[in-house]
Amino acid sequence: MRVKELKLVITFHTTADAMAMEKCCKEANAPGRLIPVPRAISSGCGLAWCADLSEKDGLLEVMAKVGLKQEDIHKCMV
Repeated sequence: MRVKELKLVITFHTTADAMAMEKCCKEANAPGRLIPVPRAISSGCGLAWCADLSEKDGLLEVMAKVGLKQEDIHKCMV
């Protein structure tokens, strides 16, 4: 069993936004991965972007460049 760690979890309004996040992060070599939204979080779609807490500013910059908006940003045990 994997040990849970405190992570940055970015949720989105739609699945299309979550998929766009994955695409833009791959193109920008930004860290993270798509995950199912943790149970502790309520979200408009079932997917979220998960990364280390230290990556928040860089990820927000990548999102701003492509005009992608998050639903919310959480710190969550994942």
